[in-house]
Amino acid sequence: MSSFPTLSQRLFVTGIGTDVGKTVAAAILTEALQADYWKPVQAGLEPTTDTATVRSLVRNPNSVFHPETYRLHLPASPHAAAAAEQVTIRAAAFQLPRTDNHLVVEGAGGLLVPLASGLLLVDVIQQLGLEVVVVSRNYLGSINHTLLTLEALRQRGIRVRGLLFNGEPTPATEDFIAQHTGVPVMPRLRTESVVSAETVSRYAAEFRQWFGL
Repeated sequence: MSSFPTLSQRLFVTGIGTDVGKTVAAAILTEALQADYWKPVQAGLEPTTDTATVRSLVRNPNSVFHPETYRLHLPASPHAAAAAEQVTIRAAAFQLPRTDNHLVVEGAGGLLVPLASGLLLVDVIQQLGLEVVVVSRNYLGSINHTLLTLEALRQRGIRVRGLLFNGEPTPATEDFIAQHTGVPVMPRLRTESVVSAETVSRYAAEFRQWFGL
């Protein structure tokens, strides 16, 4: 695949909550598309950042890892982490990295995570004009959280590129969500004891096929 595709994917990876697998999903999409990667807001720098994690999992020579717009030390909601450092997160600061390549953008938490007074993460997604990949993981309440996430995107007119289920299959849950929303379902990620570059490469092959590459 060319590192300068004519029709570039611009994908924002969000989750229905925290710890649902956004970073691994972002790494797989980055590897599958040989895309650039960007994490606009990083809250928490120790023991590592999401950018560093994705870089360690991606092997292709074409991906560029763009610097975060905001790097905050406190592992907390971005608005709280920014306040602790006397930083104000501003919508105008978010500009897409300059690249002709595909771009994978990873969020922080879910759609309605606050960045500053009057500014939510979904506002930035809308401002940047990105399509969204929603990562869902099965737990009690996950149907509600997934539907709420998809409904919030629908109300704002933000296109959902795909829904990615992470974890072991739960057909009753997943079939209901897919049929109720009509959102395209991407290849599944299963629970892995270890996530390595080899793991990411294996999944990336499935995603390349899904994208028709």
